Order: sequence, then structure tokens, then C-alpha cells
Amino acid sequence: MRSRILPLVLGLLLIGGAAAAPAGDTGVRGRLDQVTARGELRVCSTGDYRPFTYRAPDGAWTGIDLDLARDLATRLGVRLKIVPTTWSTLLPDFRRHCDIAVGGISITLDRARQAFFSKPYVRDGKTPITRCENKDRFQTLAQIDQPGVRAVVNPGGTNEQFARATLKRATIVVHPDNNTIFDEIVAGRVDLMMTDATETRWQARQRPELCAVHPEAPFTFSEKAYLLPLGDVVFQQWVDQWLNLALHDGTWARISKPWLG
Repeated sequence: MRSRILPLVLGLLLIGGAAAAPAGDTGVRGRLDQVTARGELRVCSTGDYRPFTYRAPDGAWTGIDLDLARDLATRLGVRLKIVPTTWSTLLPDFRRHCDIAVGGISITLDRARQAFFSKPYVRDGKTPITRCENKDRFQTLAQIDQPGVRAVVNPGGTNEQFARATLKRATIVVHPDNNTIFDEIVAGRVDLMMTDATETRWQARQRPELCAVHPEAPFTFSEKAYLLPLGDVVFQQWVDQWLNLALHDGTWARISKPWLG
């Protein structure tokens, strides 16, 4: 009898000890601790999607999300390091080199398999931008998806994915530089681009020849958020709390107003 009782008692003691251990205490330092210890927040961004992110020819970075990333680094008490990436290489670059990725990143299920997202901070969707004289021609997808219509896309992101999924008769033109892609519409080399409503509004303000087509009622629904390391709930929660404060304490309004009006 004693030989059976002793193992049972030892087993109960082991279970009790495991239950008493702090939940999630694996001894592995999370990203929040790593960033603090490193003294540096590494931020991936494409630099080609105004008003969220822009890298000027002289190397200077501006945009709503870059200013917010600076605020995030300041609140963490660390310096900011910006890591250039592209839409085609965003996820692998983020996983290898960065703590967070910013710059008008749309939440997609494919991206959510490979990274966490922060809480969303902008509601958006795909809508056309075209020369103002063509605004009435491109109100619907049926009007756009016609032979002879030239729709320009930047490679590797959700704009190209949406165009290829919806356009079967129109011509899709790939333009590699998202910073000059709207000049192609102004020059008449392409007819339109379908991109996020926020971007169409901003670009139409910069180029009087261009008009955003029903940005208040885009073809799709999407939200913008920040990419975060997959599985790190502590870092995700900290970023979410920072973002919630920024959206309500005047930080977002102060930073976004020069871009969005």
C-alpha cells in the first residue's frame, strides 16, 4: 500500500508546484523586454505610401505612421531605427529584422497567419483615383473592367491583389515605384488606380488633375494596423494600450491633421 501512496503524493506535489508557477513564465524574454534592453525599436516601413509613410530622396522619413512610431519609441524610452522594406518583402523582412512594421498596412488573413496585428486605427477600402474628367466613367467595377481600360498597380501588395481578383478584361499595368505611380495617371499613360480611399484623398489634394472616386463608399472594407511578432501577446497588448491612448489623448489628431486635414 505504501509503495502506491508515495508516488501518488509525489505526483500531487508536482502538479501543485506547476500550478503555482506564474502563468506564461517560460524564462524567455519577450519582445517588450528585448526592445527595452536593446534601447532601440526597429521599425520596418516601405516609405512609398503617403500619407502613412514616405522616404524622401535625401533619405528623410515622414508620414503619419512614422511620427506615431517615433512617439511609440519615446514612450518606451528607446531610440527609433527605421528599416526600409518593400511590399513584396514586407513579411520576411519584418520577421528577420524588425519589432514592428508600419505604413498603411492593411489587415489580411494571409498576413495574420504570419504575424500579429495591433488594434486597427483606420477604416479604409479600395476605390479608384483617376483624372477628374474621367471620374464619371469609372464609378463601378463593371465600368472599369472593360477592354482598353488601363489600371495601374504597385507590385506585391493588396492593390495588386485586388486588381487581379476583380479585373478580367481591363489591362493591368504594373508600375514599380509607388511614389511616382500617380504621375502615370496625370500623364495619361494609364487611366486609373484602385487603392485605399485614404491615399486617394491625399493624392487628389496634391494633384488637382486627379479626383478620388467615391472614397466615402469604397468597393471593399479594410482596416489599417501595425504588424507585430506572432505569438507575443505581451508586446501586442502594450502596443494596443499605447495606440488606444494615442487615439484618444490628442496624439493621433495632432500627427494626422497636417496630412489629412
